[in-house]
Amino acid sequence: MRILKAIFAHTSGRIGGFIVGLYLLLAALGLLGLTPHDPLAQYRVDRLHAPGAGYWMGTDLFGRDVASRLMMGIGQSFTVAFFSVALATLAGTVLGLAAAWFGRRWDGVLMRIMDVLLAFPAILLALLIVAVAGPGTWTSVLAIGIVYTPIFTRVVRGPALSLRAREFVDAARTFGSSSSYILTRHLLLNLVAPLTVQVTLALAWALLTEASLSFLGLGTQPPAASLGLMLSDSRNLMETAPWLMIFPGIAIMISILGFNLLGDALRDILDPKMQRAIA
Repeated sequence: MRILKAIFAHTSGRIGGFIVGLYLLLAALGLLGLTPHDPLAQYRVDRLHAPGAGYWMGTDLFGRDVASRLMMGIGQSFTVAFFSVALATLAGTVLGLAAAWFGRRWDGVLMRIMDVLLAFPAILLALLIVAVAGPGTWTSVLAIGIVYTPIFTRVVRGPALSLRAREFVDAARTFGSSSSYILTRHLLLNLVAPLTVQVTLALAWALLTEASLSFLGLGTQPPAASLGLMLSDSRNLMETAPWLMIFPGIAIMISILGFNLLGDALRDILDPKMQRAIA
């Protein structure tokens, strides 16, 4: 409750929280099928209908309602983003804690693997994984999760190394606490703040990566809707039906802006140094 009050007291947090909350509502409605029209139904007689009464955002080449498909696409894109970031967070946290706790050989091997993954641009590594595993929604989740795992590993490893050398960890060892207890109770709990900020920012990157994969035909497959797939379908109709490009493009831009604003607010709220400066 305190963190929510702090977010709404922060200008960026208030704006970002509103945007993210609105998108989550639209995503839930889209996934539940509570859309103005059936997003998969084709009405040839209404093909390329301009935005107006009956079709708030117009229709596409097959007469499908753009607003309904946009809601479905937001739900699909958010599903991929949340699952992939959850995968990256879990894997990165485990690997980062393992590297910091065991040190020496484990630290060297794990971090060199992370360095190799980080050497590839994110979208190229995701394309490589999808090309090997095949296109699809869950392949995109796996690819994006693998791409962003090294970032979470580094975010966890650095502070964990510092925390490992603190007095309260030595005291816990002295009292006979197990390694699992120390890792979860003393290290992981102290990493909640940086992980929360990183998750928020990673969601914005994951949405952009998912849209890129779908735009290239390697993410969500037709007839399902995705923001990137909708942009791809509009390429040949930009002059005759510009709304097919405008609405998905704006949806992607605003969603990324919302998560970035929320991440910036959380960074300020959870950073003790920033709080002392404000005070």
